[in-house]
Amino acid sequence: MLASGPITAPVPVFLVLLAIMLIAPLVFERLRLPGIVGLIIAGVIVGPNGLNLLQRDATIVLLGTVGLLFLMFLAGLETSLDDLKLNADKAIIFGLATFALPMILGTGAMLLLGYSLLASILVASCLATHTLLALPILTKLGLMRTQTITATLGGTLITNVLGLLVLAIVVKAHKGNLTLDFWLFLIPSLAIYTFATLWGVPKIGRWFFKKFGHDENAEFMFVLATLFLVSYAAEMIQIEPIIGAFLSGIAITQIIPKMSPLMNRIEFIGNTLFVPFFLISVGMLIDPLILVKQPQSLLVAGVIILAELVSKFLAAWIPGKIFGFKFPNIMVMFGLSAAQAASTLAAITVAFNIELVDRVVVNGIIFMILVTCVASPWIVSRWGQQMQEPESSLPAATSGKHSWGDRVLVPVANPNTEDNLLRLALILAKTSQGILLPLHILSDRGEPISPAQKMQQTQLLRAAETVANAADCAVEPIARIDDAIDRGILRSATEREASLIVCGWKGFSTTRDNFFGSIIDNIVRRSPVPVLIARFPHPIQNTARVILAITDSDLTRFGFAETVDIAKSLAQELKASLQVLLVATKREQANKSATKIEILSEIPINRVRGNFVKQVSQQLLEHDLLILPTIYQSQNLWEQPGTLKEPESIARAHQDLSMLVVYFPKS
Repeated sequence: MLASGPITAPVPVFLVLLAIMLIAPLVFERLRLPGIVGLIIAGVIVGPNGLNLLQRDATIVLLGTVGLLFLMFLAGLETSLDDLKLNADKAIIFGLATFALPMILGTGAMLLLGYSLLASILVASCLATHTLLALPILTKLGLMRTQTITATLGGTLITNVLGLLVLAIVVKAHKGNLTLDFWLFLIPSLAIYTFATLWGVPKIGRWFFKKFGHDENAEFMFVLATLFLVSYAAEMIQIEPIIGAFLSGIAITQIIPKMSPLMNRIEFIGNTLFVPFFLISVGMLIDPLILVKQPQSLLVAGVIILAELVSKFLAAWIPGKIFGFKFPNIMVMFGLSAAQAASTLAAITVAFNIELVDRVVVNGIIFMILVTCVASPWIVSRWGQQMQEPESSLPAATSGKHSWGDRVLVPVANPNTEDNLLRLALILAKTSQGILLPLHILSDRGEPISPAQKMQQTQLLRAAETVANAADCAVEPIARIDDAIDRGILRSATEREASLIVCGWKGFSTTRDNFFGSIIDNIVRRSPVPVLIARFPHPIQNTARVILAITDSDLTRFGFAETVDIAKSLAQELKASLQVLLVATKREQANKSATKIEILSEIPINRVRGNFVKQVSQQLLEHDLLILPTIYQSQNLWEQPGTLKEPESIARAHQDLSMLVVYFPKS
């Protein structure tokens, strides 16, 4: 211990915490260990049971509580309700198995060690939950959309929710509040609370983003306010706030695209600031001398680790055999579900705070976390490379890079009106691991370019570059002076080797425009690469459904497969459902197309007959994104006379509808 005592001045305390956040993860990652381990051990070293540099006072507890809630919130953000709907049978079986077996083995093991029934059940619930620590490895291997991973993701949602519910019940029982009145209050209030969160938060969020979506600071503060409001509401109905934080993450993730700047900002601030506070505070709970003072702690740690690993392996092996998975697939399920971090740390912290478990158990749980955090990535990496990938269970875009997203060119003119356009281009570029090319053109026809115009051009491109950097997307801003906007866009696309052009559309045209407007019309006529014409009266993140409306002739047209791929990518990143609306004008064509295109086999298809505009208009709902494919012929004639009026007719009938018209040049 230091003779001078712990540091108490605010600035040095914060400086020590920041130094730990900077140094500890770097050191442990160099040792090929997860950074989370370094933060916990650093907390041990500087805490009251180590060098006594810092006391676990009210400030540390406050920061740790905020970090705890944010940790559970981030876990919720990684959970998708769609993962449970698809392959629901596999997800439910695995989820129940990976919850029940650790509960049984964990409870029995702790009872044999002499702990009370409530303490044993709570420790077992810690073993039942898990954190998907090794997901980034599977992303790199391209295995995220397989049946094995889908079942594991769905099972994670089930076991984490059940584990947190067990925690809430055990806490109430320990406090002596587990009465009939509690059950009569808990069941209906929990049902109402869960429905209000999962249904109400997305509704309110879409309204808020529609009104204030242009203000990035307001968006982030809305997310934070939602997190703490839902967490406080959980406490009001007498369940743990961490359950509310987890549910708020599941609700919020439905309306925030995964590759958006807002999601990137949430994850960045959470993982670099809030969560490390919690991990350090957990480390400050650990007393390493207990291993010497109380040798029983070694026995407790060993039993907990053995029970966790055995139960998680059996929970993966038994359902895996039922599903017909190969051994490498089973090992990947085991490796993913073996890691303990978020929910386990949250539960054991709550249990220690109410004095349900002692430091011996806390140390055993922490030691289990260290072991599983090291073993899980190794197991997933080792067996993931041998995994026999089943047929994808989700309607996802083709894995790997998409040629249309290598270099996405998007003209920017006004930051307020072009925000959705820029976000669309950003999603497409980042999905393909490509480069965003924001372009601003100053026309020198007529009058010379003024210094004010050049300054505005610089500011617009700088703002676009900032948005791309916030989303961790490669960006190459283009400032250009040309004699015409359309020629400037086409020349820039050729010079910079763009693979896709994204342009905005007001939704109507004058007689002189002939269609989308003379500028866009000229771009479509001459572009050597695909062109996306976008109209977004609402924020793009408010999209609930992606509707790909096609006719029989579209099924065999050039560029149709790429159009479907774009629709899949947008639906996946916007967390929206994808549906194909196939409008047939002749019965024989409809029957012929029913079994023709394999690329649509994984997508729900709604087949209708009649007028295209009328049938499409009848199917549209609020927060839909309508995608219309079309082709421009190199002979300067539209392939089907009159089809150019269809998007405008639909737009005039649905003025609040988001639309995307996809043009593929046909050479």
